[in-house]
Amino acid sequence: MNYEGNVYRPPSEAYSLIIQATIGCSHNSCSFCPMYADEKFRVRPFEDVFRDLQEARVENPRVERLFYADGDALCLKTDKLLALLGAAYSIFPECQRVSVYGRADNIKAKSDDELRQLKAAGLGMIYLGAESGSDEVLRRVNKGETRAELIEAVQRAEAAGIPVSVTFISGLGGRELMREHAVETGTMIGEMGASYVGLLTLLTAPGTPIFNDMARGKFKQLTTPEVLQELELILENAECKKPCVMRSNHASNRLVIKGTLPQDRDRLLAQVRAAMNDSHLLRPKQYRGF
Repeated sequence: MNYEGNVYRPPSEAYSLIIQATIGCSHNSCSFCPMYADEKFRVRPFEDVFRDLQEARVENPRVERLFYADGDALCLKTDKLLALLGAAYSIFPECQRVSVYGRADNIKAKSDDELRQLKAAGLGMIYLGAESGSDEVLRRVNKGETRAELIEAVQRAEAAGIPVSVTFISGLGGRELMREHAVETGTMIGEMGASYVGLLTLLTAPGTPIFNDMARGKFKQLTTPEVLQELELILENAECKKPCVMRSNHASNRLVIKGTLPQDRDRLLAQVRAAMNDSHLLRPKQYRGF
């Protein structure tokens, strides 16, 4: 199998076979993200991906999950995605799920019928980075998508039967927009109806625009107590109408929580409030990372 550059995957794909369908990210302009900074986006030829799948079959006696990287493989044309899904399930008939990263504009570019075709072909999960529910925060970090577009994208994918796992970044609004980021993120979680929500905590990487803003004093990064306050606000405003599994198990987080909204919200809030008063409940700083 051939891998190019750094390969990233969601935490829940830790035991999945990872195959690069694309290289890099089609947007690659978010001010906080260093993941694909040195890679020029391109689509890998189907033949190369198929060869990797065949080689992986030789090396792996059983593959139950497969993740097509890189940053937003969902940007591929529907016919190519259908071919890739078909190849995955034909080579690994025991495979139970094939997943991809995607952006709202990837979903927006596909019709409802195309989304249903992808579901029928076995697309089992879309991981989507919403980052914030605040349009102002999204604008400042150059996300290239609006709150309304993100909500619509998640709702359309879920309506087609494709579960979406949406990530938000604690601290992305900095101290200036802390409350707006938290409240708008909470209401967005309630409104969009995603099957899963994951919370990360901002870690600034050298060379990124947000790191440079922080060095100049333009961006004030949140302290751990402020991140907990923000998390409390997010949960208080997350009025989910359908079950949504929420996790903060990413390596960047000091506090790990897991539950299902709305039924576990009180328990999660109690856990956050307990951590505000007892730092021993937090993950040690040295264990955090990207």
